[in-house]
Amino acid sequence: MEQGRARDVVQPSVPAYPPGPARIPDPARSPERSDRSDRGEATGPSGGEHSRCAPAAPAVRPVPGLPAPAGAKPVRRHSVRGQVLDALRTALVDGELVPGEVYSGPVLGERFGVSATPVREAMQQLAVEGAVEVVPNRGFRVAERSARELAELAEVRALIEVPVMLRLARTVPAGRWAGLRPLADATVSAAAVGDRARYAESDRAFHGAVLGLSGNQQLVAVADDLHRKAQWPLVSAPVTRRADLLADASEHTALLDALIARDLAVVQSLVREHFTGSPG
Repeated sequence: MEQGRARDVVQPSVPAYPPGPARIPDPARSPERSDRSDRGEATGPSGGEHSRCAPAAPAVRPVPGLPAPAGAKPVRRHSVRGQVLDALRTALVDGELVPGEVYSGPVLGERFGVSATPVREAMQQLAVEGAVEVVPNRGFRVAERSARELAELAEVRALIEVPVMLRLARTVPAGRWAGLRPLADATVSAAAVGDRARYAESDRAFHGAVLGLSGNQQLVAVADDLHRKAQWPLVSAPVTRRADLLADASEHTALLDALIARDLAVVQSLVREHFTGSPG
């Protein structure tokens, strides 16, 4: 089967973008200057063009289903990158960016209404997280996870988190565990409506808060990186239904109950089960 194709196909006869969701404003692109600079046209000291006019940029095919945050307000450059990164993560978890497909920075930039630069910066971060792979001269391919890779990620996460949680279960006061209840409830709320993107974020927030009680920020960072890599298959895994998310979320609340009661046998059983075949 052919590997994923870059989605920057030229279609002059198709309008580039119909009216739709608001795009992310890019302060690096003024209404007049940005389109010329992206096409490589020269501009004078005051922003005007030289006498020679460059040909108009060709229309491109929009990326189907890729969300653009609605009602976005003008923001600084680093905030644009952050908004694009958040939107791309949501698109990955929701399956709008397809595993194995290649997406180019300019095409995604057109979809968001920004230059290709913040898109490429966001994609580079996603490459560090293992969500995409850099394809030279083409763009970024959405990573695919084999069953073996998922099993290995689950095993490593269990090796890190299980002993830490068991140690914390013996030392952390019940009141500290009770303070994590809103985070566990957030995973249940997201699972109840089948919101996979929100569930992915709330799931990591809960696990991060639990491990954060150890006071070891390096541990939290390593565990979060592994957690993100294990979550990207949510985009295509057919088993990740609402019922599966609810079952996973219910383990969070059951774990808190056992931690508050200091029932170490139940804690160990729940934690080990949580890392075997669960969405998060």
